[in-house]
Amino acid sequence: MTMLSRVAERLYWMARYLERAENTARVTNAYTHLIMDLPRDTQVGWEILIQILDAEPVYTKQFRAFNEQNVLRFLIADQENYSSISRSVKAARENVRTTRDALPEETWEHVNELFIYTQETAEKSIGRRHRYEFLEQIISRCQMINGLLMTTLYREHSHRFIKLGHLLERADMSSRIIDVGAGANQAIDPLLWGSMLKSLSAMSAYRQKIGPLVGPNAVINFIFKESRLPRTVFFCLTGILEELQPLSNNSDAIQIVESARRKLTRFDAESMTLEQLHQFIDQLQISLNQLDDAINKAWFLPMQS
Repeated sequence: MTMLSRVAERLYWMARYLERAENTARVTNAYTHLIMDLPRDTQVGWEILIQILDAEPVYTKQFRAFNEQNVLRFLIADQENYSSISRSVKAARENVRTTRDALPEETWEHVNELFIYTQETAEKSIGRRHRYEFLEQIISRCQMINGLLMTTLYREHSHRFIKLGHLLERADMSSRIIDVGAGANQAIDPLLWGSMLKSLSAMSAYRQKIGPLVGPNAVINFIFKESRLPRTVFFCLTGILEELQPLSNNSDAIQIVESARRKLTRFDAESMTLEQLHQFIDQLQISLNQLDDAINKAWFLPMQS
């Protein structure tokens, strides 16, 4: 390789944390709108957001109740939560700070501005008055930074490891959203699945490809298997495979990705029970974790003597 292992690792995690901040803002924004649209007697609570991020152990150490204020504080401003917007932006900034020479000059300026904005506004954006503006700003600023990287970054290892981080984090979030949505209240299916599609900016594409009716099986198949939408799991895995192929020492990572892609091509939500669906998603999550481990072992961790 032509770049230092520690630089590759920091670029990879910079991308993951930027994607995580954007994804958390997206799903929080979409679900907040959903809650406002539901009848008051609907049995859907704020704990769904914690479940999506698989953060219940961390959450319950600090909070007892899954109410709006606690959950939004945890997701927006909590420094102990590695999935919170504030913590993710801070981690992304630190990784950019230590790799500035490998990135376009403007990257540090924009990421630092995002960090300052988050530090100044996260705490007061927990309440509804400023929440929507804050979440939209996080989404748009992260997209701007990612757009800068994808349109100006020299196509070599820096670009490759940034893309690996973005795509792996995105596939992880998409699968988590489907997992939690599949176990929610069936009485609100159209609203819930519509909200999930909006959180992935996939509603327009879904209507073009599938149609106007939003049904759980159709949404699940679309988000898992569609090959032409950047936020579907299959698209992300295909992109990861493309970035892995030019690298040396890539056999373990490629084997994991190819296995996951084969399973997705055979996947059909309509033929599965709810239990089978959750088992499939659990296995997919395990594969994504194994892929992260393989990337770390192949290119980031020091060689053992």
